[in-house]
Amino acid sequence: MHFLAVHSGAFAPDEVHTLVAAFDKAWETIQASGVVYPEAKAEAVRAILAKHIIEAAKQGERDHAQLRDGALLALAQSNLRNAPPPPPR
Repeated sequence: MHFLAVHSGAFAPDEVHTLVAAFDKAWETIQASGVVYPEAKAEAVRAILAKHIIEAAKQGERDHAQLRDGALLALAQSNLRNAPPPPPR
């Protein structure tokens, strides 16, 4: 998770392990859902997950499941904001 490089020293090694595990589980959840993203979109999705996990951790969240679930929620909300408008009726 290269986004952590910007925050080097901000988290202890055990915290980094928790953040990476939460990110990996969030990404596995997306892959298990059957959604397939083109490579450029996959990188954007991974960035959303990583940024949310890092920001939540900076606010004090350390629960692996909360970090994972929050990242997935942030992705869902991002997709809703970026979804094309419904076709006119």
